[in-house]
Amino acid sequence: MKKLEKIFWSVVLALVVVVIIGAVVAGVFLGDIVKKGVEVVGPKITRVPVTVADVRLTLLTGSASIKGLVVGNPTGYQTPQAISAGLISIGVNPLSVLSDKIVVRSLHVESPEITFEGGLGGNNLSTILNNVNAASQNPASTSVAPTTAPAQAKPARKLEVDDLLITGAQVHVSLTDLGGKEMTLPLPPIHLTDLGKNQDGITATELTRSVLDAIVSATVKAVGKASTDIGKNGGSLLKGAGSNAGAGTSNLIKGFDKLLGK
Repeated sequence: MKKLEKIFWSVVLALVVVVIIGAVVAGVFLGDIVKKGVEVVGPKITRVPVTVADVRLTLLTGSASIKGLVVGNPTGYQTPQAISAGLISIGVNPLSVLSDKIVVRSLHVESPEITFEGGLGGNNLSTILNNVNAASQNPASTSVAPTTAPAQAKPARKLEVDDLLITGAQVHVSLTDLGGKEMTLPLPPIHLTDLGKNQDGITATELTRSVLDAIVSATVKAVGKASTDIGKNGGSLLKGAGSNAGAGTSNLIKGFDKLLGK
């Protein structure tokens, strides 16, 4: 009897080890799949290059990390990238990975670097946001080509993000309205909740639009405030900007006010 019991627990232990190893191996392969997915679908949504250095998934705990996310700039802009994030930490409901809607419990973007290049007449961030808005009007353009006939293709899975937090963001600003003058500004934390909480969830395009819209809004407010302060105090940013500096600042502030609905 004891011998059978010993054999039983040995088999159970072996199965547990196999499951753990399988989950680790699956996580590695899924990480590669997610990485490729981001780099294929991301450019379709934003119409700019999107790359990821590494994706790690742990199925047993439902945790994931994305390292080295870089969102490039639209054609015509000089700075090498619009957004970069060294680390994005994600907590997922493991069971939802197999369902039609993936539930992301938490998503934390740590210390992203954001570049604002241009002015209110046009800038890199607003251009990317316009691209995403256009993509949302044409969902078929952001889907990966099916390997089977269209009638057999499965609809893209939806997402739910319960808690999304962006902290420690820095914005590097290059204002064409002020002769290309540059400054770096901190952004306050950006906190979004209950995205896709309804039964239907949201698409990857809709999630991208919500996040980018929040980033653009926070950036516009930060740059608008800094520009207002410059206009009031005649800060060093205006030195050497030429005779049109005052008019440039005034137009910039009016443009920001218009974007913010003032």
